[in-house]
Amino acid sequence: MTGADRSRRDDLAGGWARLLTDAGASAPAEAVAAEGERLRRRWAEPHRRYHDQRHLREVLAALDTLTTPEAPPVTARLAAWFHDAVHDGRAGADEEASAVLAEQVLTGLGVPSGPVAEVARLVRLTAVHDPAIGDPAGALLVDADLAILAAPTERYRDYVAAIRAEYAHVPDAAFAAGRAAVLDRLVGNPRLFRTDRGYAVWETAARTNVGAELSRLRG
Repeated sequence: MTGADRSRRDDLAGGWARLLTDAGASAPAEAVAAEGERLRRRWAEPHRRYHDQRHLREVLAALDTLTTPEAPPVTARLAAWFHDAVHDGRAGADEEASAVLAEQVLTGLGVPSGPVAEVARLVRLTAVHDPAIGDPAGALLVDADLAILAAPTERYRDYVAAIRAEYAHVPDAAFAAGRAAVLDRLVGNPRLFRTDRGYAVWETAARTNVGAELSRLRG
């Protein structure tokens, strides 16, 4: 492990510990740390190419961008930690399993039942990225998860290649059709980003990136 890798690991561990304190967890610090390490290892599973620790850090950073100068809600930050905690390439089933894991882990750490239920609800929203009108917490998490769509060109290409690598078992034609369907559904919405700040900062770049990818998929 390089020094940079160790620093990033420690940053995640410290962030997790502070987050669980903010969430009102009653478990001892050792139990909180142990669960955080188990969760971090999930994000480091070798089959992951995009849905890895870099993605987790980017989603947490995007939540900060969307809410600065305020801190993101505790439940949104917890949902970010859990939203891809289970990732086996099964759309819908992965999100449900991640939500169930969040319920189990957070309940075991003594987080109150109300926040636990809200975290699980938010995690389930990432299956379709379509929060209801009047759901500001859902809009925050979904926008943060989709912020990669507005990445600079090189990072966006890395993201696309990593997604393809995670679905290497899917034939090219089937992958292209499925990926195009997902992107078409997203850009078919009046707004890709539901928060005002996300729309202002990311909408134009995201539509440019997604439009170019759709052209490649169909070319």
